[in-house]
Amino acid sequence: MSDFKQIINMKKLIVFLVILSCVSCKKGTLDIQPLDKISEDAVWKDENLIRAYEAELYNIVQHGFGVHGMLSKHTDEAVNTVPNGQAPYLFEKGTLTPDNVTQVNNNDNQRLYYWDYGYSYIRKINIFFEKLALNQVTLSDKARLTAEVKFLRAYCYFLLLERFGGVPIVDKVYKLGETVSFKRATIDETVAYIEKNLTEAMPDLPQKYAANDANFGRATQDACLALRSRMYLYAASPLYAGAKDNAKWQKAADAAQALLTRGYSLYPDYKTAFNRPSGSTNDELIFGKNFTTANGHKAPMDNLGRRYQAYGGWWASNGPSQNLVDDYDMTNGMQPFTVTGTGLSAVKTVNVASGYDPAKPYLNRDPRFDASVIHDETTFHGDFYEMWVASDGKTWGFDSYKQSSDNPRCNYILKKFMPEDQPLNWQTTYTMPWPIFRLGEIYLNYAEAKFELGDEATAREYVNKVRARPSVNLPPIPATVTGEALRQRIYNERRIELAFESHRFWDIRRWKIAIDIENRPVYGMDVIKNITTGVKTYTPTKMLEHVYLDKMNWIPIETNEVRRNPEITNNGW
Repeated sequence: MSDFKQIINMKKLIVFLVILSCVSCKKGTLDIQPLDKISEDAVWKDENLIRAYEAELYNIVQHGFGVHGMLSKHTDEAVNTVPNGQAPYLFEKGTLTPDNVTQVNNNDNQRLYYWDYGYSYIRKINIFFEKLALNQVTLSDKARLTAEVKFLRAYCYFLLLERFGGVPIVDKVYKLGETVSFKRATIDETVAYIEKNLTEAMPDLPQKYAANDANFGRATQDACLALRSRMYLYAASPLYAGAKDNAKWQKAADAAQALLTRGYSLYPDYKTAFNRPSGSTNDELIFGKNFTTANGHKAPMDNLGRRYQAYGGWWASNGPSQNLVDDYDMTNGMQPFTVTGTGLSAVKTVNVASGYDPAKPYLNRDPRFDASVIHDETTFHGDFYEMWVASDGKTWGFDSYKQSSDNPRCNYILKKFMPEDQPLNWQTTYTMPWPIFRLGEIYLNYAEAKFELGDEATAREYVNKVRARPSVNLPPIPATVTGEALRQRIYNERRIELAFESHRFWDIRRWKIAIDIENRPVYGMDVIKNITTGVKTYTPTKMLEHVYLDKMNWIPIETNEVRRNPEITNNGW
């Protein structure tokens, strides 16, 4: 979408000139039209401004780049060491309420409380359709633009669905002062409305844009199919469906299967799949948030540690957790740990048969671990990372939390999305796209749905396709792994393959296992170096105890919104 920013700048310039011409004319003050009325009229009578209006609607598509953008810090995926009582701590300490929920929006890139933002864009979309129906301007590609906005409306409603469940369906523009009361649709009704928009959009969209096409990031048929796949997967999951419904799981399987023959393939190198600049060839990426050097981001500087004068996620809030690290398989395909019990009572023990060595915890691990996490003795950008602290506590490695508070206390630093062939400094603008939908997710969507339908062979086949990516090349999950054990392997494969892509937060909720996972303590790793022998010991250390209640499976609707709309009820809050 390299032309988006140019169009939006053009819009601003034209509106400015219209306003300037009005205020500089010789009419009396009482004869001047309202400025907002003038700009609105100008938009819908000018082809370029209509396109600019439509382009701006793509701000509906959120991304996770930024110091506060990632959802990882609100799960067991990363450690948030923000001082107690500050807003980002609300999820971790179980102090989230309808009264303070808007405080978790630290970053416009990825809003957890999406209600106000989402409905403001739904209003803009409804205005677009009402104005375009007047046919004041002839647009050669009106059908495509209309279809794109229908996709965006579907995407916006999905973001509301995953947070709140069923939500009010608003498909007209209400005037100021008009009396109206909104009632929440059911989950099934909301899903049906999203499906309606996708079905109507698809015929007038191209199948896809290559990642190196200037239009990549605009809506396509395949983006619609991918959204449909995720939506039906969610709709079939325990949180959304309640009792198991095979008809819903069949829809999820069919929706994922529709993308399996559309010309996509897993990117061979997992590490570089996520850190190439926008425009780089990537046949795995179905839909993403694109960036340009004029409109880029600072993700590496926001998330790396002190070595590059970066911030480590502010309060080191995006530092990968030991919980995540422990869940990467060994290269022999076996899991290094077994867990018994749940929540605070969960006990983790070493799976000796896997070959895991606590003295060498990073040896022989799933290659996606080194591709995603910087740990002690990692070499990155030619620099050797040292997270150790001397046994006497008087000296430490440059990358230790003792060196700088910009180094995560957990002693892990995010590596995924961080380029190794670009400078790391604040003067560089980065353009790596944020992956919204990619083939790896679709394979796992299909595997999960087929498992729930009882087709374990197909489920195992598609999980193993993900594990067989050339740069990963893990042994397949054996046919002897069946039933609940296979379900847990599917869950874990999503955790690893989709790490830091904002899936974990929603996955553990839709599976209704967050009450267990989020009540387990979150750990980091202490690396202690014997100053005499130079030998290091690695000891997991508790960073934080989460507090999680079942009602936190849903994001609460803000108190004032419920007061304004008495028919809107909260989900158990």
